[in-house]
Amino acid sequence: MSHRTTLVLAALLSATGAAIAGPTCTEEPQSKWLSEAEMTKRFQALGYKDDVKKLHVSKGKCWEIYGTDKQGRKVEVYFHPVTGAIAEENVKN
Repeated sequence: MSHRTTLVLAALLSATGAAIAGPTCTEEPQSKWLSEAEMTKRFQALGYKDDVKKLHVSKGKCWEIYGTDKQGRKVEVYFHPVTGAIAEENVKN
């Protein structure tokens, strides 16, 4: 394998890893964050079905919620933990 090919592969793997990791949301202390209950209510108020499968803090310090959207598709949604704004949404197959 050539040096150039190795560099290209390394760059692609690095970019893929960043995409999988999700967004970075905040450095604010958790005392300023919306609670799990508040995030669940916000998730539901935005029209996602009320079957929150998992809610946890992502590596990028976002609330990460798994559930179902209006069309019945499985989704992974990252929320800014202070503002509650959607930072990223991924539809799962």
